[in-house]
Amino acid sequence: MHSGETQAGHRTHSWWQVMCLTGVDYFSTLGYQPGIAALAAGAVSPLATLVLVALTLFGALPVYSRVAQESPHGEGSVSMLERLLSFWPGKLLVLALLGFLATDFIITITLSAADASAHLIENPFFNRFLSGQQVPVTLALVLLLGAVFLRGFKEAIGIAVVLVVVYLALNAVVIGRSLFDVFSTPVYFQNWKQALYVQHGSSLALVGVSLLVFPKLALGLSGFETGVAVMPQVQGHLGDDAQ
Repeated sequence: MHSGETQAGHRTHSWWQVMCLTGVDYFSTLGYQPGIAALAAGAVSPLATLVLVALTLFGALPVYSRVAQESPHGEGSVSMLERLLSFWPGKLLVLALLGFLATDFIITITLSAADASAHLIENPFFNRFLSGQQVPVTLALVLLLGAVFLRGFKEAIGIAVVLVVVYLALNAVVIGRSLFDVFSTPVYFQNWKQALYVQHGSSLALVGVSLLVFPKLALGLSGFETGVAVMPQVQGHLGDDAQ
């Protein structure tokens, strides 16, 4: 098999390009995370986010590393669960899980499109033209996304690479400026620390509250399943096991 083609003859891509495609899904949910964390956990949100990061690195990442090994052709965890049951129970389980996955996919698309349309409408450069048009703008963005994938993975991956590079660059600027403000104005950190203990009293209470609220922050974990699903798009090397 040529390193640039899959078994079906489709063009494949470098792993980092394919990761940019699934990164669009993962980064989009991470984009919501600070606002959701602030609403759900208040001053505890940084600690709850650390719990989420620990769960991702030491829980989801090892699990999906094993899933990737067991399903190199992109079947994912659904296929692994199917193997645990006999024929019809396994098929029914797959249908039920695909229903949940489809629901999650549609919710993510519509939520992201609605959020993007809100940003466009509130932008002073577009507000005069798009004011009051949130539903049409949202539908247009959803249709645009569908058109990209109808064109093919090559186009989708190309756009994803550009989006991820811009996203990471902007985040580097925001994080860098935020760290500069925190270190140059120590009172910010002191006020946050004081707010933590005023609200919750002890370190043990802070840990407990962080564990209770972090599930509300865990939107980005669906990106792992998406990452496994696009594995067949990754370009292999000569000598790799085609099975």
